[in-house]
Amino acid sequence: MDAFDCTPQPAACCPDWMAGLPDALPLSRLSIPGTHDSLSLFGGRRLRCQSWGLEAQLAAGVRFLDVRCKLERGELRVYHLCTFQRASLRGVLRRTLRFLRAHPGEAVLMRIKEELPFFSRPGFAARLQRCLLEEGRGRLWCREEVPTLGQARGKIVVLEALEQAVLGIPYEQLSISDAWNVLSLERKWARARRHLEAAAGGDPAKMHLTFCSGNGLFTCPEEVARFVNPRCYRHLRRRSGQAVRWGVVIMDFPGAGLLRLIVDSNAPWASGSVVEAPGTPAAPRWRRGRALRAAPLGPVSPVALPAPRVRRKTSVSLGKKRGRSSRVAPRSLRVTAA
Repeated sequence: MDAFDCTPQPAACCPDWMAGLPDALPLSRLSIPGTHDSLSLFGGRRLRCQSWGLEAQLAAGVRFLDVRCKLERGELRVYHLCTFQRASLRGVLRRTLRFLRAHPGEAVLMRIKEELPFFSRPGFAARLQRCLLEEGRGRLWCREEVPTLGQARGKIVVLEALEQAVLGIPYEQLSISDAWNVLSLERKWARARRHLEAAAGGDPAKMHLTFCSGNGLFTCPEEVARFVNPRCYRHLRRRSGQAVRWGVVIMDFPGAGLLRLIVDSNAPWASGSVVEAPGTPAAPRWRRGRALRAAPLGPVSPVALPAPRVRRKTSVSLGKKRGRSSRVAPRSLRVTAA
């Protein structure tokens, strides 16, 4: 159970691991445990990716959530492929913000994705924007810049990949390893291991996301996790006690020991020996019991930023379809001032 756990509750809890880290640390410099298809609890062995509910994942230390939705009868419902996961995006936002109110030193990254869009559903972006406005209430980070931990405490940091609007950090511009279609378990782990090492030795201002999860014609999420998670555990354990930036490590059925290894790789930062990335602003100090206020979410892009590094149109008509040809070539995001 150190590496793989398919029981209903985690073996250990770690609900406040971010609270002792310095405000000045950009999220791109942290090791962050996450779950793939975080709400996928139903659908049998072919589809089920997690055994812990949302609250149990957050209490265990998970700080990246992968939420996949379909627009149905005006509501964003959580799906894995064609299986409804008995949850809505509104409910996920409310439950996550409830956790953050109880643990204001923490921050949660949330990737929000439209599930199986052969063609993007008309109105998905507008409905998502409305949901974020109504449920976020100033407690979402919806800018394109990667925040520092001090800027993100008490908030959900939104990662998105929309065609028609910018509602958060552009997901496709991050460094991502997501070889989800698994034909060989050995090759799957080899790719994940290479990306973990790239994160450890790469640009600290660039976010790295490594998916250790996968599925395939001759396997299923649980079998992939039983193979990959123990290898990931052993790989990370070789450098335990060191300050290693593993990036966001995203798993199915993670064990409490594996989560602890990822979290503990941040421990040396708690000593205060933090070397800030060039241009990183000093974040305001966090005080226990008070969550920082987020900038209000605007009509499409939440704030007007001077000379943004990512040149995407942030003020568009949600009713007008826009093709990919109007988008610029992806560039990695860097930490900038709020």
